[in-house]
Amino acid sequence: MIATISLGSNQGNRLEFLVSALNAISQLPEVSLLRKSKAYQTAAEGGITEKPFLNAVIEIDTSLLPFELLKQMQKIEIENHRIRNERWGDRTLDIDLIAIDDLVIEGDDLKIPHPLAHDRSFVLIPWLEVNPKAVLPGKGPIDEIIKKKNFSALEIFAEI
Repeated sequence: MIATISLGSNQGNRLEFLVSALNAISQLPEVSLLRKSKAYQTAAEGGITEKPFLNAVIEIDTSLLPFELLKQMQKIEIENHRIRNERWGDRTLDIDLIAIDDLVIEGDDLKIPHPLAHDRSFVLIPWLEVNPKAVLPGKGPIDEIIKKKNFSALEIFAEI
């Protein structure tokens, strides 16, 4: 299965946290890193924080089941000092499972595709970078979504 994963950080050494997450996900059993975007600096959206984020997207090939992949990603967040005090607050690391092939999952703990992905430039623009033919299940091709939303360009911060 091909999984699309979003990485974000707005505390501490943000780039170091993204690289740490990338390395940890790449080293999971049954996971192969396919592609990675650059790190983009973005303004905080929809939350209580004003600190800018670094965001990136990766695509992996995995045979892990979706809930096992989610569990591993949450473990990596904790290993990188993620504390969940408040929704959409500051965080050292945020790892979101955006899509897995064309799967649709509507669970309490896991929703695939990610229900807010189609509104997030910091997900869609890096995803388009790694996969220009990407399709968000139920929403359509990423490039078309971006055109319709008329997102502002994002600032490239660094390679990860």
